[in-house]
Amino acid sequence: MAKTGLYLVDLIIGNVGAEGAPTVHFRGSVYAPTGVVNGSAEITQAIAPPQGDIHVPHVDGVIRHAGLGEDKLLVTLKGTYTVSALPPKIGTYLGYFEAVLVVDHDWNGTASITYEGKTIDNLPVRSQA
Repeated sequence: MAKTGLYLVDLIIGNVGAEGAPTVHFRGSVYAPTGVVNGSAEITQAIAPPQGDIHVPHVDGVIRHAGLGEDKLLVTLKGTYTVSALPPKIGTYLGYFEAVLVVDHDWNGTASITYEGKTIDNLPVRSQA
């Protein structure tokens, strides 16, 4: 059933428990009348620090409807995060995060994510609500 007004989403994107696989935890709000999504994401991965956890403090997105057959939500999410250069380099730079989700009205489906210059496709999306 389609939700109306302002509501919260709590999602896990990725193959939880797979060794070395990234998992995205997204928490945010959706304003259904406009399809605007705002929130934050945490990307966790079992790799050597400091690269194992990435916090994306502000993620923006929009929802579109597939309009063919069973109504699916097409969701795009984008955000930036600060990356500290690994020694011997000095400084920081902005990293880019993007996710494209195809989900049902309960926010379960599949996604592709892009971060650190790599794209990972066909990841499961599960709602925690």
